[in-house]
Amino acid sequence: MIDDISFEILKILQEKARIPNVEVARLVGLAPSAVLERIRKLEKRGIIDGYEVRLNPQRFKKNLVAFIKITVHETVENESVGRRLAEIPEIQEVHFITGDDGYLVKIRVSDPVELQRILQEKIRPLEGVILTHTSIVLSTAKETSRIPLDEKMVKKSFKDIEQPSNIGEIP
Repeated sequence: MIDDISFEILKILQEKARIPNVEVARLVGLAPSAVLERIRKLEKRGIIDGYEVRLNPQRFKKNLVAFIKITVHETVENESVGRRLAEIPEIQEVHFITGDDGYLVKIRVSDPVELQRILQEKIRPLEGVILTHTSIVLSTAKETSRIPLDEKMVKKSFKDIEQPSNIGEIP
């Protein structure tokens, strides 16, 4: 079970992953060493999956976002198609979806010419790809990787990871 302090640490880190440990400690009322130990345990248990810097896509001339529905041949091993799509650097997300049993990918590129090149040279040639359908994003109202944290749900979902009796133990 996640206690109130660890839950607050998760909320703080999700809002600002680069916040200094000393500041997190001040906000939750613990010593920095205790906060660091909690964070390490949350990482070790896979509750914190990593830290990522979000770059401004406009600064890198990657303003065009598109979603591509990819239909694959039913005899092809779907996992291998997904892995090969994930290896394409411009593709930011790869999801195997229901319906026509295929993939939905999110891609970020500089312009329609680059999008066309990637479709023609990297996606359509993949073994098993039958059809692609591309939708270009005109505007974005919200884009985030944050997970809404419901305190009751989070606390219920995890077993004891940092009760006072096991703070120094490794789970």
